[in-house]
Amino acid sequence: MSLSDAKNRFLFIDVGAGGAGDGGTWQKCNLARAITNNRAGLPQDRNLPNDDEPIPFHIVADDAFSLNPWLMKPYSCESQDPTKRLYSFRLSCARCVVENAFGLLQMGWRVFGTTMQQDVEVCNKITLCTCVMHNLALQRYSCAGTNIDHEDQHHNVIPGTWRQESLNLME
Repeated sequence: MSLSDAKNRFLFIDVGAGGAGDGGTWQKCNLARAITNNRAGLPQDRNLPNDDEPIPFHIVADDAFSLNPWLMKPYSCESQDPTKRLYSFRLSCARCVVENAFGLLQMGWRVFGTTMQQDVEVCNKITLCTCVMHNLALQRYSCAGTNIDHEDQHHNVIPGTWRQESLNLME
């Protein structure tokens, strides 16, 4: 389970609770408990540009998560309303940030391109350490570039090169 910022850095990572699906893993996650108990240190509400109404920060998630005041998720697939479909599409684009973070992580650390043969605890430590190094690399070097998903001037999503790299590793 991870939480990423708009710069593809990991803000939170919880390793080792897999297998329960996103919703089940979230329920066991330390971040879920911290947010619920107001101990997560989320930023204070801020005004958007050219607006005087403070807006709270939100976490963007997929539909496996239960709706909360601090969480945004897409409408159900059954919704055919064009406005709701557009909202869900844009929200999915925002959610791609975490996909890009993992894609860059896998591209930079080839250990994630195959099954790790180490003990589970060692795999957990490798994952945590590479996430820290990933953040340091992004902070010190501008290495995201075209490696991440982005939009062209017509708002078409252009897949990042990490997606092709991932396919090449699987071949």
